[in-house]
Amino acid sequence: MKEQIVSKLYEMKLIGMAKGYEEKSGKPDYRDLSFEEFLSMLVDDEYIYRRNQKQARLLHLAKLKYPSACFEDIDYRTARGINKAKMVSLQNEEWFLAHQNVIITGPTGIGKSYIGCAFGNKACRNGHSTLCFRWSRLLSNIHAARGDGTYLKYLNKLSKTKLLIIDDFGMNSMSDTDRKDLMEIIEDRYNTGSTVITSQLPAKQWHAFIGDPTIADAVCDRLFHAAHIIEMKGGSMRKRQS
Repeated sequence: MKEQIVSKLYEMKLIGMAKGYEEKSGKPDYRDLSFEEFLSMLVDDEYIYRRNQKQARLLHLAKLKYPSACFEDIDYRTARGINKAKMVSLQNEEWFLAHQNVIITGPTGIGKSYIGCAFGNKACRNGHSTLCFRWSRLLSNIHAARGDGTYLKYLNKLSKTKLLIIDDFGMNSMSDTDRKDLMEIIEDRYNTGSTVITSQLPAKQWHAFIGDPTIADAVCDRLFHAAHIIEMKGGSMRKRQS
């Protein structure tokens, strides 16, 4: 009977319940439980299994530079201009559910990408779709999509992602096509998703970097209208660690 139950649970893809039943059935600790209590535990096993599977899938699809980055491991002892109270407040989902953005600026090696990935890791753990790209790689993907006829489909994918992380924005000069692509991305995501951007460029220089005044006005207005800006400073963490 036990083997039949387990086999049927696996066949119905109730993997968590199957493993829970295999583990718990017959053990003395669970013999005195009522049917409802035992069933409730199996349902919890299935729920936890599916939640963990979803988190693993979201983290795999996100392609985070630092998949294990988390807020708990952020170094606040080294002076980097990070306000701990502000970082703690951003660990809740209020800013995210309100479709606000996070802008992280500072010199190379200061830890911007790690913090950006911590936001991504948190979003995945909370069940939200996330994508992470270096700015140069994102542009390459867009150019490739334009070439093979999937440009609109790719933009739609970016717009539907709950959290988009753009790392190392501003590392390359922008062409007219790059500016228009950036405008499309930010416009599509305005009030529908949150965007985290890391950059060596201070936020006040982004308008000049984008170049075209009309596009720069539109992009900066949408990005900074509801944004939390984290300005990091100091020497390279890589040099300190080495």
